[in-house]
Amino acid sequence: MARYVLFNKPYGVLSQFTPEDGARSLAEFDLPKGIYPAGRLDKDSEGLLLLTDDGVLIERLLNPKNEKPKTYLVLVERVPAQVSLEKLRRGLRIEDYLTKPCEVRILEPPPAIPPRDPPVRFRKTVVDVWLEMKIVEGKNRQIRKMTAAIGHPTLRLIRTKIANLDLGDLAPGAFREIRLSDITL
Repeated sequence: MARYVLFNKPYGVLSQFTPEDGARSLAEFDLPKGIYPAGRLDKDSEGLLLLTDDGVLIERLLNPKNEKPKTYLVLVERVPAQVSLEKLRRGLRIEDYLTKPCEVRILEPPPAIPPRDPPVRFRKTVVDVWLEMKIVEGKNRQIRKMTAAIGHPTLRLIRTKIANLDLGDLAPGAFREIRLSDITL
């Protein structure tokens, strides 16, 4: 019987069970055996990671042609102008591809997010703002590249949803098992 686990990946942890270059890995979190990440979050990103041994589900959730949304909280440097947000919404060229249109909005008031260890850099003269971004792709470091392309580097990135799966109040480093019936395909 297939297993499905929601995990809140902390900052600085690789989305794999084998450590590399001294980085932390999923191996230290006592996750059930025989499951693997459905997709990835880079080491510098935090948040929702689905782990499973159900390859068919992974394909259905992650193949961009199926357009399953992934939602992120994104702390960026400086407040983006509406014209910059429109570029994200329409899709923009990063490296050798054009991103699909996405949903993006400035979060006012900012979300209540616990501080990160290590903390995000702070500069007195630069205002940072939280965005909510929903994309249906998931290319390598895509959100970071998108915000950089409009001149607003990502300072912190937290995935909160994959399709209907929600991080909710799951603490960093914690996990919970769910059923296939909890996943909307």
